Amino acid sequence: MRMKLLLFGAFALAVAMAADQAANQANLDRGRKIEQTTCLPCHSLRLIRSQRLPRATWDKELTKMAGWGWSAKPEERAALLEFLAANYGDDKPAAPPDKSADGRK
Repeated sequence: MRMKLLLFGAFALAVAMAADQAANQANLDRGRKIEQTTCLPCHSLRLIRSQRLPRATWDKELTKMAGWGWSAKPEERAALLEFLAANYGDDKPAAPPDKSADGRK
């Protein structure tokens, strides 16, 4: 009986973790879409993706953009912040340098 309870508990934990990962990925995907629709009209992907900022600094950047007229619903802002911090945080490796069309710098 004890073994069945342990197995059931492990299974329930695995299901919960999988659901959490799926929700997290959905939020990151939503953040990417928001980046494309709200950031790219003014900024190049190169500018955004070359940054490596801590979450708090990305948050300040979004606040600064709001001061310049960017508007988003709170849940959109949260998704964008999560996306930026997850993909371009200060714990991520530096972006590779851009090369010209012929492959040289």
